[in-house]
Amino acid sequence: QVQVVESGGGLVQAGGSLRLSCAASGFGVASYGVGWFRQVPGKLREGVLCSSKTDSRTYYADSNLGRSVKGRFTITRDNAENMVYLQMNNLKPEDTAVYYCAAGLFGCPTYEYDIWGQGTQVTVSS
Repeated sequence: QVQVVESGGGLVQAGGSLRLSCAASGFGVASYGVGWFRQVPGKLREGVLCSSKTDSRTYYADSNLGRSVKGRFTITRDNAENMVYLQMNNLKPEDTAVYYCAAGLFGCPTYEYDIWGQGTQVTVSS
């Protein structure tokens, strides 16, 4: 079964860190662009950052969101373990959201993702 499953969300105080994990199965992440998205209630899901399949280069979303996380959020991939990670440092209350992992053959930097996880909740308290 082709899927990605996120884990690692939770409650953290402002200034703290969390690492989200995305476990892929049924396909190899080495051949896919992978990205992290987030969504808050009442708003559309937004891209945060992604990792290209060609050279694992990180692309931050060309948005206020992407600029707000640059320097704090890092995406990494372990192709051997078929895992993708999102390291989040210096978290802020406005980072509170459901975070989603996504993968696509042409998924990064273009937003063409067709494999989505169910999301994991991150709550940052002030």
